[in-house]
Amino acid sequence: MPEKFWEDFEVGFTFQTPSITVTETHVVNWAGLTMDFYPLHMDKEYCAKTPFKERLAHGPLIFGMAVGMAGLAKVEGGAMIAWMGADNMKMLAPVKIGDTITNRIEVIEKRETGKKNQGFQTWQYKIFNQRNEMVMIFDMKFLMHRKPEE
Repeated sequence: MPEKFWEDFEVGFTFQTPSITVTETHVVNWAGLTMDFYPLHMDKEYCAKTPFKERLAHGPLIFGMAVGMAGLAKVEGGAMIAWMGADNMKMLAPVKIGDTITNRIEVIEKRETGKKNQGFQTWQYKIFNQRNEMVMIFDMKFLMHRKPEE
């Protein structure tokens, strides 16, 4: 049985995840896993000639890390049944190797599904770097357990 349910998360509920520093290992492993060896992520000399001056982490890597950080926070308490997608994703600033990111999450939508045992919610993920600059934002859609009727 879940410890928490759809009913436990109201619109406006917020929490912050643990932080993580993006490392060379993260970037290299992600490139190998996804076959994304684009020079902006892998080629130091190429990057020196760009406005960024150094290598950047892959945007999808930051998305994946944000999802993982949310899980590590252990806030949802088993309430989630399924991930239903992500909307409105924007990369707002570059994430460089050595940046530390944190995820601030807010419940922005809550609605019934027509089934007594399930509900739907949207959680907005805002990822910030160590300078408190928002680097990414997106909305995660979840199908969730509802409290059993007594």
